[in-house]
Amino acid sequence: MDAVRVALLREVLAGTQWPGDARRFAGSLRRSVVPSGGHLLLVGTEGYEPWHLAAHLVDEAAWSGLPELAPTLVRHHVRRGEPPHLSVGLGRLAGARRGHTLLVVAPGTPGAGLLERVHDARRAGATVLSLDGGDPDLGALAHDALSVPAPVPDGGMDLDTVQHLVSAAAGENTLPVRRGPRRFRDRLARLADHLTAPPPSRW
Repeated sequence: MDAVRVALLREVLAGTQWPGDARRFAGSLRRSVVPSGGHLLLVGTEGYEPWHLAAHLVDEAAWSGLPELAPTLVRHHVRRGEPPHLSVGLGRLAGARRGHTLLVVAPGTPGAGLLERVHDARRAGATVLSLDGGDPDLGALAHDALSVPAPVPDGGMDLDTVQHLVSAAAGENTLPVRRGPRRFRDRLARLADHLTAPPPSRW
């Protein structure tokens, strides 16, 4: 999703909790990875691989001048012959320690094996952040969590959309504080800024 679509999405969601919640969570992500020089590990569940979020964070890292936002995608299954950036397995989590950030994306149940690895990483000093569907065990392990319950039919927010909001907010030069509704002219000016911005780099 490019900057124009993110801007339009924010306009549609203005007045809801999601733009503010995404910016708050993105602020936690930046405060964790930037001072420590990066070391961001991104992992999903066995049934959900957050490669799309990884690609967006790489783009935002390049666009914002914050290389610390570029994650290492940790995968449950690595196939032979895949490129290096797609060849990091779960064993990488064993090396997580203080100064590392572990971002877990789990729309469903994370599974006992992943929870155990996340628990070990936290005990070793890593910061744990979670984008999830409301799993209580994962939420209890996370230093900060943004939960997106499964949407009801024909309505509701979904985790993929929130990931777009979070990655875009993480790459902003300044993370705005939460405020009341903006005037229409202010919102229009912000949208114009996005429309005239150069496109982000590709994954």
